[in-house]
Amino acid sequence: MLWRALDIHRAASSRAPAPDNSMRIENDAKLDFKDVLIRPKRSTLNSRNEVEVERVFRFLHTGGEWKGFPLIAANMDVTGTMAMARALAKRGALTALHKHYPEGELAAFFASPDGAHAFYSLGTTDADLGKLEAVRKKAKPRLLCVDVANGYAEKFLDTVKRVRDSNPDAVVMAGNVVTGDMTEALLLAGADIVKIGIGPGSVCTTRRVTGVGYPQLSAIIECADAAHGLKGQVCADGGCTVPGDVAKAYGAGADFVMLGGMLAGHDECDGEIRYEMRDGVKTPVGMQFYGMSSETAMKRYAGGVAHYRASEGKSVETPYRGPVDNTMAEIMGGVRSMMTYIGAAHLKEVPKRTTFVRVTAQTNDVFGS
Repeated sequence: MLWRALDIHRAASSRAPAPDNSMRIENDAKLDFKDVLIRPKRSTLNSRNEVEVERVFRFLHTGGEWKGFPLIAANMDVTGTMAMARALAKRGALTALHKHYPEGELAAFFASPDGAHAFYSLGTTDADLGKLEAVRKKAKPRLLCVDVANGYAEKFLDTVKRVRDSNPDAVVMAGNVVTGDMTEALLLAGADIVKIGIGPGSVCTTRRVTGVGYPQLSAIIECADAAHGLKGQVCADGGCTVPGDVAKAYGAGADFVMLGGMLAGHDECDGEIRYEMRDGVKTPVGMQFYGMSSETAMKRYAGGVAHYRASEGKSVETPYRGPVDNTMAEIMGGVRSMMTYIGAAHLKEVPKRTTFVRVTAQTNDVFGS
């Protein structure tokens, strides 16, 4: 049976919502990256050299343009570093800096040419907004990331509106959400890019701790459909563990893909490195990586886990992997290869050329374009 993915999600979103006090069960299939593969199609492309992985975006509220490989290092304190921003810029990619850098360092960075390749990240507190204002007196970040775990709070929408009003020339990315209605609300509130994902990250335990979440592939399909109808963009945040997942995210309609775990363990990260003596030489073998809602992060930045909440992240050790450029080459090579398999000469063509094949449950089901 052929399923047209966008038709399914449009139909689901058009149904009258149940009252707020009514429990409901959605029976439509909701899928993660592991549930599908991309079906190959006849192609005139014979080499990865024939495809273009850069994209050009015009943003909803600023009218400005950006060109590059639409991949973003996550604003976690291990991966969202200034060193990462400098390294990824060489590949045309972006980095969302973590928000815990001192004000002076942020101002100096965004006043330099390197600042053009990074998002300034902030939360919703008065301290976050005040820090941004202080940095703006010395430098003017052109890319802003308003980031919270739960993008469904009214305060979050209000903050996005305030940030937009105070920064009319900046590109604003905001999230996280997983449904079309909130994607539209954030775009109308002032976001240019909406960040998609609740619980899919490798060091995120939100789904296990709270029972809340949404399978990431389906979330991207639904939210991309909503965003593109308003001429906005979405960033798929979380759930990618191999280059093929990045390819699937683009196929599902993601304009940008944000990575944490796949970029951890590199020289450009700030994680604590574990060494072992090998043949008499002190050798790096692993690096600490943790979620920003983990006990590790909250101890570091908030003195511990507050009595009214639970940790929604974990700390792990990821293998030491050397320079991040090697991993970027692997990711970009995987995306290029996917494009040759489906006959997409340009990255923007990928969603139109993608047909997903179910590989879990009903294995004969296919959906896509």
